Amino acid sequence: MHAPPTAPPTTLRTAAGRGRRTRTLGFAAFAVSLLMALPTAQNAFGAHAQAIEGGGDLGPNVMVFDPSMPDIQAKVDEVFKQQESAQFGTGRYALMFKPGTYNNLNAQIGFYTSIAGLGLNPDDTTFNGDVTVDAGWFNGNATQNFWRSAENLALNPVSGTDRWAVSQAAPFRRMHVKGGLNLAPNGYGWASGGYIADSKIDGQVGPYSQQQWYTRDSSVGSWGNGVWNMTFSGVEGAPAQSFPNPPYTTLGNTPVSREKPFLYLDGNSYKVFVPAKRTNARGVSWNGTPQGESIPLSQFYVVKPGASAATINAAVQQGLHLLFTPGIYHVNQTINIDRANTVVLGLGLATIIPDNGVTAIKVGDVDGVKLAGLLVDAGPANSDSLIEVGPQGASARHADNPTSLQDVFVRVGGAGAGKATTGMVINSNDTIIDHTWLWRADHGEGIGWETNRADYGLQVNGDDVLATGLFVEHFNKYDVRWSGERGKTIFFQNEKAYDAPNQAAVQNGSTKGFAAYKVDDSVTTHEGWGLGSYCYFNVDPTIRQDHGFEAPVKPGVKFHDLLVVSLGGQGQYEHVINDTGSPTSGTSTVPSNVVSFP
Repeated sequence: MHAPPTAPPTTLRTAAGRGRRTRTLGFAAFAVSLLMALPTAQNAFGAHAQAIEGGGDLGPNVMVFDPSMPDIQAKVDEVFKQQESAQFGTGRYALMFKPGTYNNLNAQIGFYTSIAGLGLNPDDTTFNGDVTVDAGWFNGNATQNFWRSAENLALNPVSGTDRWAVSQAAPFRRMHVKGGLNLAPNGYGWASGGYIADSKIDGQVGPYSQQQWYTRDSSVGSWGNGVWNMTFSGVEGAPAQSFPNPPYTTLGNTPVSREKPFLYLDGNSYKVFVPAKRTNARGVSWNGTPQGESIPLSQFYVVKPGASAATINAAVQQGLHLLFTPGIYHVNQTINIDRANTVVLGLGLATIIPDNGVTAIKVGDVDGVKLAGLLVDAGPANSDSLIEVGPQGASARHADNPTSLQDVFVRVGGAGAGKATTGMVINSNDTIIDHTWLWRADHGEGIGWETNRADYGLQVNGDDVLATGLFVEHFNKYDVRWSGERGKTIFFQNEKAYDAPNQAAVQNGSTKGFAAYKVDDSVTTHEGWGLGSYCYFNVDPTIRQDHGFEAPVKPGVKFHDLLVVSLGGQGQYEHVINDTGSPTSGTSTVPSNVVSFP
């Protein structure tokens, strides 16, 4: 523990000729009156400090537009030019559009850029134009179009179809496309996304080359095709269940969901809308009167780069929510969210880096915390975990008001050397993990089997945890390990670590390789739908995995629509789950085996 901060010396100044008389009243009495006159907040050490104010401006990297502004296209293009290929750059931007109609606009969205409308309803902000992601920067390959988002807009695409060619960590939320949506790059090159939630696409969604996709609580006119794994829950217009041919896994409803909080304008005042929890949801949440809570920006500490973890924690203790403006935040102590119903919302892929091996964010075993829109990047000193929800042994129940994590991403390596034993740990019961990408980097800076070592992606210890849209890749051991009871996962996408040096490096006792998704032997009830694991052992293509999935054989443990793929024959799976399913074979990138279990 760091020593408590020392208060700076206080100098008292009084009117001329009265100083001596004032001082004779006693410094203590004067200090008490001074403290009573100032707003105060309790800090971590029990001392008093001047209160942290809520609200304020959103900083230079939140660009707010209204329809009357000139040269909107030029300003948007300037951000895109900077961010188009800045995969591991430091720029972070949020492009926010006030309600109204914007004509002849094509907003191309690059890395670490979020675009959003500022209405309460997507139709409040309409583009007669497009929001576009393509892959020209990478020769038509969209498999590295990560870390960007589009939210809360209505689009009338110029050609009738909008293009959103993305892969992981690129959510498309609360959007209304008055036409079609193309999920592939120009030329139909590779793509490996993706995620849609709470959106209405009036026309057809065309995945084309997209390998996998998850769509939740939405409405589509129709769906074009599928490659490996297309999963739907609560989607009006979704194709019927038909896995593996076509590879559609379709659930009529989503068991529990809560849409992501978002910033909007109420007149001239900024507020954050926090949507209500939905049970057995189907279709968008924004038809009719929005259900949820509006919180004025004055109740948020607007966090800007340079803010310390101590100040952030003091703001939470004071009773403020947190709004992280776009930027990179280095913390030397854990950000602790231990007050029920606290909202922690990041704009523009706000990024938190622990500098000295601490856990970046810990959430208490309390009701209704909302974490959303954040990237946690491992620092050079190993962290036991990067995000932890609930302390070890958490036991409270939260079914009526669960904690949710939405568009909360973890990265180990890539932007520089980083290490963490586990990316994300969920100890609290009833937690909702809604769209996450936990990624041990396979390219970029600071990569190598030991250089960016991270053994586990997600560890779930809590009971009744639900994951909707779970992307976890390249960890040294188990990518996902589930120890809690009655867990559920709807859609899972995984690649095993490319860079395993040899078979011995991944040997798990007598088992060849660590499963991508392991359910502990002690678990009696668990269920998953639409789960895929892929291998590409390019350092040693002779490596074999006994299986992609591992689970106890019990009546309450069920998996629907599992698949494994060997990419280009670089390594092989012997089975799909446990000893069920025949091996992958040859160099085919078509799933050679798909099963349900048991």
